[in-house]
Amino acid sequence: MPTEKRRERIESVLARRQPDLRVVLEDVAITHNASAVARTCEATGAFNLHIITAQPDQVTFNEAISTRAEKWLAVHFHRTTEECLVWLKNQGLRIAVTTLTGQTIPHTEIDYCQPLALVFGNESEGVSGRALELADYRIRIPMVGMVQSLNLSVSVGIILYEAFRQRQSRGFYDSCRLSPEEYQRWLNHWLQNPRQRQPFRQKK
Repeated sequence: MPTEKRRERIESVLARRQPDLRVVLEDVAITHNASAVARTCEATGAFNLHIITAQPDQVTFNEAISTRAEKWLAVHFHRTTEECLVWLKNQGLRIAVTTLTGQTIPHTEIDYCQPLALVFGNESEGVSGRALELADYRIRIPMVGMVQSLNLSVSVGIILYEAFRQRQSRGFYDSCRLSPEEYQRWLNHWLQNPRQRQPFRQKK
């Protein structure tokens, strides 16, 4: 059993989780990037990480990079972009897709306090056409250099911290945003012996 101090820390962190701020990775191929993204999600309270891949069993996290952050997240796997984004829309979330093409707006110009899923494409090709079709927002990170793209995990970090800034200023981290049932379920899961507890991985 955890010490009283450890339990207080777990309860405090869980109470700040943001169930309606989600990150979606579409066909991410590099383990390093997925691991770094998990770490940033955990740090900013983005509770749900959705990974679109045809081979979910082959997705692993490098603990040297993630620092085991995935153990404090809900990681969901979807086999197709359609399945993932339609499901999220049906849950009441809007979809913000990061892209360098077409009509886009700077990432700072949308409201991250609404229920929102942030979609990031793979390292070589970006997001798919279907993701763009399902998007409510197409956003970009402004850049003025010769190179007009950033590493995936860096992009996630920049955008998530803008979401964190907006939500923190609105008091979203001041009170628990999980339902009492969700809070208790996750608290029970987190209080398990960390050596025995496995990350939450759900396949849709």
